[in-house]
Amino acid sequence: MTKADYMSRDRSSHYSTPMVAHMMTPGVVQIPGDVSVSEAALLLDREQIPCLLVKDTETTFGIMTSGDIVKKVIAQGLEPHDVEVRAIMSQPVHSVEYDQLLSDATSLMASTGASLLIVTKQSQPVGILTARDLALAPKRCDTCLPATVRVTDGDQEGAKHLATIRQLSHVGALIESRTLLLPGTTVVLSFILPGADLSFSIRGTILNSGYEPDCAATYTVMGEPPEVDIQFAPMAASDESKIRAWVLQNLPRPSDLS
Repeated sequence: MTKADYMSRDRSSHYSTPMVAHMMTPGVVQIPGDVSVSEAALLLDREQIPCLLVKDTETTFGIMTSGDIVKKVIAQGLEPHDVEVRAIMSQPVHSVEYDQLLSDATSLMASTGASLLIVTKQSQPVGILTARDLALAPKRCDTCLPATVRVTDGDQEGAKHLATIRQLSHVGALIESRTLLLPGTTVVLSFILPGADLSFSIRGTILNSGYEPDCAATYTVMGEPPEVDIQFAPMAASDESKIRAWVLQNLPRPSDLS
């Protein structure tokens, strides 16, 4: 089987469900193990995050949540000012790479009993994924919407390039484009939702790209542009609601699948 055959066979299989990066809470706050629980509690409240990553030594890490404070400090009648976070942190710390499927994260939580995971990118913590995030994971609607994509650099936007949206949700999209779009690139995706006559121009970041330089000729000859996964940046609540509604209306019904 040629490389082109393999790529054709495997198209969209990795993107059939949202990835970890789509649903994680970006950013991880790390604290040393000798910080008091009262200080850590204030930090949790101020940052509005589900947990803190505790670095006790160079090789010892743990996680502290509000649940740890309630169960291991308040319920025990201890004074938060007198307890260090290393005494109540939970171990071990389980992690998942940002570009893995949510189903992989679900399996990891099920096998370890962990209710949250530290999300990493090249072994560096970049976010947090909780069981609640998995429960709220959006479905992606298979579609074939014409679109344009522009690479941005700060306030500067490049030329428009044609693209096709193959999957869409309010947190991201899978597109096909012959334009070279590498992971980490900031883009603006513009499209119109059919039936609703609603136009959108949404800023996002490239998570994964199927573009491979040594297959550039294959894309041109076979007419099958690479697939590119885009994570949308936070958008206006009204725009998010409109996309959610359109996706829900266009998801296949059980009767359509039988």
